[in-house]
Amino acid sequence: MAATRMNSLSLSLVPCSLPAQSNCYSLEPKTLFLPVSPLIQLNLAIKRSNATHSVSKFTRRATTATVSFSLPASKPEGVSPDKLPKWSARAIKSFAMAELEARKLKYPNTGTEALLMGILIEGTNIAARFLRANGITLFKVREETVKLLGKSDMYFFSPEHPPLTESAQRALDWAVAEKLKSGQSGEITTGHLLLAIWSEESAGRKILATLGFDGEKAKEIEKTVDNDATFSYK
Repeated sequence: MAATRMNSLSLSLVPCSLPAQSNCYSLEPKTLFLPVSPLIQLNLAIKRSNATHSVSKFTRRATTATVSFSLPASKPEGVSPDKLPKWSARAIKSFAMAELEARKLKYPNTGTEALLMGILIEGTNIAARFLRANGITLFKVREETVKLLGKSDMYFFSPEHPPLTESAQRALDWAVAEKLKSGQSGEITTGHLLLAIWSEESAGRKILATLGFDGEKAKEIEKTVDNDATFSYK
């Protein structure tokens, strides 16, 4: 009778590792197989299924992330798409950092002040190095931004891609137009982006002027505007 009941339960064996015992016969850990009832087997199967589902769900979310390979500048009239200059990788990264900074400050839009912070956050471009060399740092720009525009509501959440302010949109369009006007080949750099911020009567220009940026410094940026970085092999 007892044997029949054991057969009907159909128990499975689960390995359990035991710590090694310090004796003269063996120092290796031992494995003990314990019987598990069908109910426990079912619970374990459900947990494993949920864990797998969570991982696959996370993977699906990760693959939906979008990567931008350009900036949302308006297309100039009469210029074919294949002749439009491309933005440099550092300029694109600066713009992405600008959006992120606007979100961190909980601002509803990405303005010229955010574009300026994006250039400094990217950090490796010539424009950012020039600004830091002249005492214009990310900390100072962020501080002046809060002074000028104030703090956002604690409970406000910015959109994933805060839309551009009108002045920021004009700044991007200015950078494209200036590159086309120059007739030079190559990409639109962070130097163009910095000069575009300076060209607009907006928060970005006011902050730059407050921190000592002026027309003379803008002319210095113009000399290296077609370069985004310098490389040293020393």
